[in-house]
Amino acid sequence: MGSHSHEVTDAILETLKRASSGLKDADVRFALAGGCAAYARGAAPSLHDVDFVLPQEDVPTALEALRGLGFETAKPPEDWLVKAYDEGRLVDLIFSICDHPVTPALLERAEPMKASAVILPVLEATDLVISWLLPLSEHSCDYGSLLPQVRALREQVDWDRVAAVAQASPYAFTFLTLLERLEVIPGALDPTGDPSWP
Repeated sequence: MGSHSHEVTDAILETLKRASSGLKDADVRFALAGGCAAYARGAAPSLHDVDFVLPQEDVPTALEALRGLGFETAKPPEDWLVKAYDEGRLVDLIFSICDHPVTPALLERAEPMKASAVILPVLEATDLVISWLLPLSEHSCDYGSLLPQVRALREQVDWDRVAAVAQASPYAFTFLTLLERLEVIPGALDPTGDPSWP
């Protein structure tokens, strides 16, 4: 990693700190997701933006809080997230993951962890992996970038629960088969559990 990567990472972590403090102060219910959550859980930094998940009804409060801190906000055409920019650095506020609305239950499972010198709720590892696998499709199926992240978290994940939720998606389930063949996770997963999520 060159010094430029460190600068990018430091800047993203600074944005993470500013945004999470603003959301906390506004009593927004949220959890850290994406690459920053993986980093908080011990994966190597692969930080391009900050992802938070939150219930849809908290989105207006969240946007107002971030605007109050000087973030620019934008509503993209996608109907599952809104965006905020901190001097060009992107914060995604995600309220639905593949047609699964972010629920209070998902946020209650999040665990307080340290990221960039602040303690904030971080998506539980199993939920984090599910949130990466469900969006896989023929248009977006990058197993290569997922592999190191998932490998770093593998001991924290309930793989049977991932299998139960992922079995509806051929792309997600094939990734689990790949993980088994690479011996990243134990073979013989049991996908017969509760497939509902979150």
